[in-house]
Amino acid sequence: MHYLDFFANDGCPLAFQSSLPLPSRSPAPKTCLLLLHGFSGSSSYFTRNYPALTAATWVIAPDLRGHGRSGRPPHGYHVARLALDLDNLVTHLRRTFPDTKFIAVGCSIGAAVLWTHLELFGGDSKTSPFAGFVFVDQAPLQDRAERFGWGAGMAHRGCYDERTMLGAQEAWSERLEEAARGLVGECLGYRAGAREGDRVVLKEEEERDEVFFVGISKLCNGRWLARLIADHTRYDHREAIELVRVPVLVMAAERSGCFSVDGMMETARRAEKGEGMEGRVFSEVFDTGHWLFYEKSEEFNQRLLRFVDFVMAEGEAS
Repeated sequence: MHYLDFFANDGCPLAFQSSLPLPSRSPAPKTCLLLLHGFSGSSSYFTRNYPALTAATWVIAPDLRGHGRSGRPPHGYHVARLALDLDNLVTHLRRTFPDTKFIAVGCSIGAAVLWTHLELFGGDSKTSPFAGFVFVDQAPLQDRAERFGWGAGMAHRGCYDERTMLGAQEAWSERLEEAARGLVGECLGYRAGAREGDRVVLKEEEERDEVFFVGISKLCNGRWLARLIADHTRYDHREAIELVRVPVLVMAAERSGCFSVDGMMETARRAEKGEGMEGRVFSEVFDTGHWLFYEKSEEFNQRLLRFVDFVMAEGEAS
């Protein structure tokens, strides 16, 4: 993978990793897998996925604004700004490969970025650069909204109303490392959903995983993250998902400390309501935690590449 950068339309430097050097004289790839990490993460999250995925297709993985090696301006802590950054990135990449179709994979808040992009720019397969979407372990609304049919069984398990959101803000802004360690506990299935009969996880493995993820979170500014989480938790993406007009794969985690499977499957139910979406929405539940791409990397890679094959076959048939 090659670390590269470009400037968003507001001048913010944004970093991304690419399996191809850019600019490139390589033949234009038909597809590109675009991997979007979650809250307080970076493109390094996908370290275990790159070898298999890059052997099959072009892979791009950005560091979202405020994360990883990307810029940290005092503004921009909104999901909508991240969605515009994504659009800026795709426009930048298409200067080199104008005909390549992108299959976007949004993990956690990365899925929310894709839903917001869908709402802002539309999902018409003839005009959108995206030929397919993969949404990984993110419910379309984090807050509880009982009045609108979205209760405790569907919303985020830990940050779901004003009180819990303020608590999360205080933790990330004042005790970033502690908050990051708490995130690890929520997102690794062998911690969040430990069961009798599970394989024994060695202390060295637990420490390695914690150092890896906490180190990535510590690259961020905690106060900036606190503002982002306040914006993210209030978005209701349910109706926006119905705008999708390209194939969709939903990946849910059975041991997620963040969401219930039923909450995540609402994404598939909403996508199926879209015009012409019959037979084009797929879902799979993994026996793992929120970071399923890390804990079950081989299974994740295989399922993702099968979806790429489906998307490509559909495109060739149309």
